[in-house]
Amino acid sequence: MSEVYITKSSKFLPNNPISNDEMENMLGLINDETSKARRIVLRNNGIKNRFYAIDENGNPTHSNADLTFLAIKGLFDDQFTSQNVELLSCGTSTPDLLLPSHAAMVHGLLQNRSVELNSSSGVCNAGMNALKFGYLSVKSGNTNNAICTGSERVSTWMLADKFENEIVNLKKLEEQPIVAFKKDFLRWMLSDGAGAFLLENQPSGNISLKIEWMEAFSYAYELETCMYAGGDKLADGSIKPWSDYKSSEWLSESVFAIKQDVKLLDAHILQKGALSMKAALDKNNIGVDQVTYFLPHVSSHYFVKGLYNALKDQDIEIPMERWFMNLKHVGNVGSASIYLMLEELMNSGNLKKGDKILLSVPESGRFSYSYAYLTVC
Repeated sequence: MSEVYITKSSKFLPNNPISNDEMENMLGLINDETSKARRIVLRNNGIKNRFYAIDENGNPTHSNADLTFLAIKGLFDDQFTSQNVELLSCGTSTPDLLLPSHAAMVHGLLQNRSVELNSSSGVCNAGMNALKFGYLSVKSGNTNNAICTGSERVSTWMLADKFENEIVNLKKLEEQPIVAFKKDFLRWMLSDGAGAFLLENQPSGNISLKIEWMEAFSYAYELETCMYAGGDKLADGSIKPWSDYKSSEWLSESVFAIKQDVKLLDAHILQKGALSMKAALDKNNIGVDQVTYFLPHVSSHYFVKGLYNALKDQDIEIPMERWFMNLKHVGNVGSASIYLMLEELMNSGNLKKGDKILLSVPESGRFSYSYAYLTVC
């Protein structure tokens, strides 16, 4: 087995940062009314700036594949070019197309040579799953290198016009024309962007991060769906997929909108996160004193104190001064968030050889969790 190192990291964030006061103008008013949920959600999530791949008129400026390609370009130099890539592994929650795969569309933009492709779907863990595929490929000797990415372009999913037919339908039924909180809530949570890592079987440059191990957990066997798109939840907790709806209902019911069951989220996301992290650390005999930097992907600062306490209850008390997050100025970019955090830390100039980094990514889709443990070389 080969050792695996993250030798380079790169990111691409589209256009100018969008402040809290600007975002509703960018996304548009639903039913010509300001959102009643917006200020409450923004106060809780602590996000001050985010990035959208749309212009001021809501027109797309970049596709998801574009964002990913532009992040990958930042990995190339005279020593490692696009012609050297052996594997392209891309994760996203929001691919541009149902098919072909996201990785295939990104490869089409690279226009380099034939490479192995992997596309990882899901929610926030899609980026970590893409990373693990690349990690295992290099570790096994299947390839000498891999480019792994996490990316999202969710802004176009949240534009007001996507909900107009639902509002018209509610008015016809003489119901209150307000989009359900499970949909409106997420309009103020999510952002666009992409991050990319180069994995190689030997260290390179001033800083390389050796991947010591990666672990993943799923609780779908016991918990129902929490975050979803392309369907809707029925009374029994099952999900009715988009293909089982009439085409007219795709618009009237906002079937393709991203939705989240907030009650389920509050009940389980921290508890299962603490349990799975303890299992990962125990399996690999790692104590909190062996963590120099803890990078937790959190969707909102609302969860930070709760996560600290949940971990403390499992005897995993990592002092807050070791936590590294950039949610406030980058936003919640889903599967790209962990890439953007590590890229910022890796290029901060603060890392010292021997430092240990723990990555933690929860996914509320059906409660999945991923972890990675890195050593600075």
